[in-house]
Amino acid sequence: MSESDGERTFRVDLLTRVEGEGAFHLKVADGRVREAHLRIFEAPRFFEAFLRGRGVHEVVDIVARICGICPIAYQMSASRAIERAFGITPTEPVRKLRRLIYCGEWIESHALHVFMLHAPDFLGYPSAIEMAADHREVVERGLAMKKTGNQIIELLGGRAIHPVSPRVGGFTKTPSRRRLREGLRDALARGLDEARQAVRWTASLDPPPFEQDYVFVALSGEGGYPLEAGEAICVSGRPDVPLDEWGDAIVETHVPQSNALHARLTDETPYLCGPMARLHHHAERLHPAAREAMDEVGLERTVTNPYRSIVVRAVEIVHAFAEALDLVDGYEEPDRPYEDAAPRDAVGSGATEAPRGMLWHRYELGADGLVRDARIVPPTSQNQARIEQDLVSMAPDLLALPHDEATHRCEQLIRAYDPCISCATHFLDLCIEREEP
Repeated sequence: MSESDGERTFRVDLLTRVEGEGAFHLKVADGRVREAHLRIFEAPRFFEAFLRGRGVHEVVDIVARICGICPIAYQMSASRAIERAFGITPTEPVRKLRRLIYCGEWIESHALHVFMLHAPDFLGYPSAIEMAADHREVVERGLAMKKTGNQIIELLGGRAIHPVSPRVGGFTKTPSRRRLREGLRDALARGLDEARQAVRWTASLDPPPFEQDYVFVALSGEGGYPLEAGEAICVSGRPDVPLDEWGDAIVETHVPQSNALHARLTDETPYLCGPMARLHHHAERLHPAAREAMDEVGLERTVTNPYRSIVVRAVEIVHAFAEALDLVDGYEEPDRPYEDAAPRDAVGSGATEAPRGMLWHRYELGADGLVRDARIVPPTSQNQARIEQDLVSMAPDLLALPHDEATHRCEQLIRAYDPCISCATHFLDLCIEREEP
């Protein structure tokens, strides 16, 4: 922190437990916010450009490399878009296997976030390693659940990171009923009990007071809690938007301070996607075990404090374990692992609910079996404008706090959104300027 000529600057050189490089710049004059930006420096990765000219059946393998934590989300969204373009309808047993592997991704991703990345903020630790010294049982519970999620992905996908079995129309290979039950059932039953405990534990944490008025956006699920499929987008207080009309409801724009695009509704409203949005729109579709856990801790379907998203994620872990258990118990081996169709000139959109929120893909495809164009909108870029608005709303309170506490409050808020994570350590450069009259 420095102070000179009536200006005060606060700087944070290291924000751990998030993915991407960024800075938050806040300028205050006469007690009012004059300028506020969340700047993202993460370099463009050009996956959409990589896909152009590639074979249709290469897409699912390529997009899996976008994220090591959420490869299934990218594979399923891409598959759905291509299948809708070519008129492919996977069989019901294959669709259930897709839902099962997606449950695995929710479990491993949510457990990682809740216990390793966000919980240390509430308990005053710089990392889960330090937290484990005093809360070993809590950390081990999180690791055990994450391991089970990885087991699901590995059994169905061939490996836990960047799976190779998912493909357009289904899977290259599907497991036998015996292998599925022997490989997963006992671990899922244990995990469900651990997940129930996780809901109680996260509900006991003390979040900072910070209520916001959100526009919630989530995929409309096909009968169940939205996961691996959907045909429309739910927007708070507005009519549902058909999946193919995404561009008529949501626009992406470049902003000077960020390499990531900002997504807003067409009237410039920033919105929130992810667990809080899913719960708001679809709480009644949760598995009964998850609704029971939610009721036990008094969690309402509409959560407006982003710091309490940790509880919502824990409830979704219960849902994923309970549904996965049901899917394993009711599994019927498909007659064939995938459906196929001849390529044609077509355009298709597909979306699924990644752990962090809705993930939308659109592909223009040719009769030669090649990709002509690709567009991918991940949940973190959709939430970026909303994160920035939350930080602006918090600014007056930050100015009244000691520097270290104000900085921690910003970091904790950003981590509440669970922005996409990598193994590398990145940083947030927090700068607050004061101009005195």
